[in-house]
Amino acid sequence: MPPPSDIVKVAIEWPGANAQLIEIDQKKPLSSIIREVCDGWSLSGSEQFALRYADGPQLYITEQSRGEIKNGTILRLAISPTRAARQLLERIQSHGMDARLEALKELAKLSADPTFATEFINMEGIGTLARLVESGTHFGEMLAFTLTAFLELMDHGIVSWDLISLSFIKQIAGYVNQPMVDVSILQRSLAILESMVLNSHSLYHRVAQEITVGQLIAHLQVSNQEIQTYAIALINALFLKAPEDRRQEMASTLAQKHLRSIILNHVIRGNRPIKAEMAHQLYVLQVLTFNLLEERMMTKMDPSDQAQRDIIFELRRIAFDGENDPGGTEKRKAMYTKDYKMLGFTNHVNPAMDFTQTPPGMLALDNMLYLAKLHQDTYTRIVLENSSREDKHECPFGRCAIELTRMLCEILQVGELPNEGCNDYHPMFFTHDRAWEEFFCVCIQLLNKTWKEMRATAEDFNKVMQVVKEQITRALAMKPASLDQLKSKLRGLSYSEILRLRQSERMSQDDFQSPPIIELRERIQPEILELIKQQRLNRLCDGSCFRKIGNRRRQDKFWFCRLSLNHKVLHYGDLEEPPQGEVPFELLSDKIPVSDIKSVVTGKDCPHMKEKSALKQNKEVLELAFSILYDPDEALNFVAPNKYEYCVWTDGLCALLGREMASDLTRSDLDTLITMEMKLRLLDLENITIPEAPPPVPKEPSTYNFTYNYG
Repeated sequence: MPPPSDIVKVAIEWPGANAQLIEIDQKKPLSSIIREVCDGWSLSGSEQFALRYADGPQLYITEQSRGEIKNGTILRLAISPTRAARQLLERIQSHGMDARLEALKELAKLSADPTFATEFINMEGIGTLARLVESGTHFGEMLAFTLTAFLELMDHGIVSWDLISLSFIKQIAGYVNQPMVDVSILQRSLAILESMVLNSHSLYHRVAQEITVGQLIAHLQVSNQEIQTYAIALINALFLKAPEDRRQEMASTLAQKHLRSIILNHVIRGNRPIKAEMAHQLYVLQVLTFNLLEERMMTKMDPSDQAQRDIIFELRRIAFDGENDPGGTEKRKAMYTKDYKMLGFTNHVNPAMDFTQTPPGMLALDNMLYLAKLHQDTYTRIVLENSSREDKHECPFGRCAIELTRMLCEILQVGELPNEGCNDYHPMFFTHDRAWEEFFCVCIQLLNKTWKEMRATAEDFNKVMQVVKEQITRALAMKPASLDQLKSKLRGLSYSEILRLRQSERMSQDDFQSPPIIELRERIQPEILELIKQQRLNRLCDGSCFRKIGNRRRQDKFWFCRLSLNHKVLHYGDLEEPPQGEVPFELLSDKIPVSDIKSVVTGKDCPHMKEKSALKQNKEVLELAFSILYDPDEALNFVAPNKYEYCVWTDGLCALLGREMASDLTRSDLDTLITMEMKLRLLDLENITIPEAPPPVPKEPSTYNFTYNYG
């Protein structure tokens, strides 16, 4: 007979004594359990003791967290968090340097525990650490442990960053601005400054005054990728929190300091593979850089502004430079109207009206002027070869450039906040100082080429734009390393190739609508659904790595979750870094019986999404979030690394609980596999040789080795 659900069997250790194997009654007060354990070793003063986990982070167990204790867990009797905090506070203020060093080392480890952190902070411990830093008398390991403990304590969000003194900020900034400083101290100093900027508006201004941008960029030229990552994270934080009127100024300063080329040469093209956290920071920098375009994207053209109208005149002049203006106002107006029509504007009389819609607003005009001035031959060729055509197949340059700009803003999500879990940076955008404009120039040539390949007319405008969008997104998905590689990828994605890809990726509806085929499909579907279900469960057994989402935007902590091979238990635990292969069950210290799972929720219904701040709760994170709700009232919260893992895990968990798998991935897989199976069966029927007296032989269901490359 299984034990009651409120009884857990554990082992409890104490240095120098044999472990106690006891049954914990979860209905009894924790203080009573600790008293019984102390009595077992004849220890007095049970109120001075507490229980901690023996493995992993070794967190203290409280009345709130005791429900997480599982059968077979190894615990350790330890001094209470209050007593530990008081002892460490006394030791770090002692005169003996060796004793102080050991105390700070232990404090750095314990500070990650929220229970201990609360007690230490209540004893004014953060102020003590801040004074040690401000004194400037600590160096090397001692200072590194001090900064580690300080950062861990502040990350709990118990006290406000606004309480930090200016002298502390100056001291930390001094470590960052020094040309030579210990790596561990530099790492922690950069992380502290990043947290200050992200968590306090007032501290942003103080940090921005103290930090030398040139020195931050110098930290990108070292061989240590961890230092490079922390440096880019701080640059991103300063960028993100800067007032709008300061961002362009900061971008100009970074450009003058050659930030882009330094990142390209020392990070992207360095000798080391890009780790996940570095990829995330490069993605964030890419997003923030493109977001500088938002103001122009959302600015309407003022048709009465002569300076803005002069830009349109310049486009006309460059395109038709050899033609002299005729005399007389009416003749000039008629010629201008003709020229604006040849330039492909929708409003031939007043083309300024074409730029009054946002997005793309004035950004489209900026792109057109860049093309006309920096790639004049390309510009004039596109305009003149289309303006000279009289077969209704001319490509309207102005209209196309405006719509293309809007499309590129949508593809690159200009104006949207970075997604916490995304690493989707494009190396080619770091290869040119005017990457956005050059990207536009490549794409407008693609649009003109595709228009001709499709032999399109004005009525086909939207169809052409859809094809061009598909060409661009497919090329970007290949992650070209340079603009030249992008051009090469796009050359391979001609209109005929897009048609071929579309044909191969979708089911031909015409061939599968007859009643016998529909009946065959319905017979096959349960078999294919079972196949997909097994694939999803196998993926859960393989397991996946997830990123921990905490208080700071920069994250470097991971955890792993996988299903037991008998599908009865979910095992999970913390990791220091993403795994390179299979993670053994023995390394995953926590587990949830599948029988305890109540439900699976997604998006805004997840507990960790309800708790998130408005800044971080963006659309992408919500779309990747899901939670397992289990007994008694606990939740295991996930943010999937990508949409595929999200679909696999939510489908797999639904299959595990006997519920319908309803993700887009399952619907797509179902259509694909049913189509494959139907074609195979129809092919068998076409090639069958009928004997004179065939005995009835039932057809066996097909099987597939259904796997994914999900690396």
